[in-house]
Amino acid sequence: MTRETAAELRRRLVEQLVADDVLHDPEVRRAAETVPREVFLGRAIYKPSSPPGVTVWTPTRRDDTPADEWLRLTYQNRTWVTQIDGVLAEDAAGPVTGGSPTSSSTLPGVVLWMIEQAGVVRGKRVLIIGTGTGLSTAYVCEVAGEQNVTSIETDTDAAERARRALGEAGYAPALVTADGLRGCPDRAPYDVVIAFCSMRHVPYGLLRQIAPGGTLLVTLSGWGAAHGLVRLTVEDGGTARGRFLPGYTSFMIARPHDHPPHGPFELLPGEERPSRIDPALLDEWTGRFVAQLAAPSAERLGAGAEQVLLDVATGSQARAARAAHGGEGWTVIQRGPLDLWNSVEDSVATWRSHGSPFLSEFGMTITPDAQRVWLGAPNGPSWALPV
Repeated sequence: MTRETAAELRRRLVEQLVADDVLHDPEVRRAAETVPREVFLGRAIYKPSSPPGVTVWTPTRRDDTPADEWLRLTYQNRTWVTQIDGVLAEDAAGPVTGGSPTSSSTLPGVVLWMIEQAGVVRGKRVLIIGTGTGLSTAYVCEVAGEQNVTSIETDTDAAERARRALGEAGYAPALVTADGLRGCPDRAPYDVVIAFCSMRHVPYGLLRQIAPGGTLLVTLSGWGAAHGLVRLTVEDGGTARGRFLPGYTSFMIARPHDHPPHGPFELLPGEERPSRIDPALLDEWTGRFVAQLAAPSAERLGAGAEQVLLDVATGSQARAARAAHGGEGWTVIQRGPLDLWNSVEDSVATWRSHGSPFLSEFGMTITPDAQRVWLGAPNGPSWALPV
C-alpha cells in the first residue's frame, strides 16, 4: 500500500471539513492545507482508554510509532491530549489513571471553524488566549499575518513546547507566557480575541483591550461542566453584546477560574421533597447550561438519573434522583444555606416555558457593572454571571 504524505493527508482532512460544511473561507482553507500539525503534536500524546469508572491516559511516543501510523493519528479530526495535571506526555513515566487534561491539540475542525467565526482576515490584530501546542496560533499566523498575532499561554512547559514547534514550522508571532485572562495590554488594541480555553465570565480588563467594533470569541463554562461558545462585539463605552453560536464547543476552563479543590465529601441528610424536574435534564447540553447559570458556585457531580450539586463556598448540597423503591417521579434532598435545586428548577422552568430552545437562542451582554446571559432578546429572561 502506498504511504500518503503529510500534505496529502492534510488535503484529505480539508476535503472532509469542506464536505461537512465546516470550512468556507478560502484563506482559512489554505491555512489548513499548509500548517503541519505533526510538528505541533511534538514527541508524544496521551491516548485515553476507559475501563469501568476511570480513564487511563497512556503516553504514545512518536519515536515508538511507525511514521505512517503517526501521520494518520495526526490528521484525524480529533483532539489529542498532550498534558495531564501539568505533566507533558513526552515526560510521563507511564500510564496515568484518572487525572485531568491541562493542555491539548484541539481537533482542527473546531479550531478552523472558530477562526472563521471570529472573522480573522489578513491585517487584523489578533490575540489568542491559550497557545496550547501552538497549532491554532500557526493557523492564525497564516490567515492574519504573523506580525499581527499575539499568543499567550499560562503554563510554562506548554508555552516553551509551543515556542519550539512554532519556530520549527517557520512562524514567529509574539509569544507571551502569562495569565491569559489578563490579556496582553502592551500589544493592544486587538481587532479579534479568540480564547481556546473557557471562562466563568469575561475579565473586564481583557474586554477593554479590544477595539470598538472588535470581536471576542469565548466559551463560557463553569463548575457545572456546561459550555457555550459566544461571539461578542465590543461597543463604545466599554460594553459588548452577542449571541451564542450553534454546535457543541467545549474547552478546558482557565486555571484561575477552575473550582477550588474540596477533597472527599460526604452526602449528608437534608430536607427531602419531590423534584419538579427530571435530573437527567442536566445531561442535556442546554439544560446543563441553564442549570449552571442558576447555581454558578456549585460543582456538578453525578450523571444521568442521579445528579449531585455541591456548593464550594457554603457547603450546600443537593441530590436529585429517581424516586426510591420503584416510585414514580423524582426526589431531591437539599442541605445548607442555599437551596440549590430550587434555583435549578426555576431556571429550567423558565427555559422550558420558552420551548426549551438550543443555546444558540441565548445571548450575552457585558457592561462595566455586570455580565448577563439572556434568552431570546436582551430584555428577555436573564441570569447574572459570577464576576
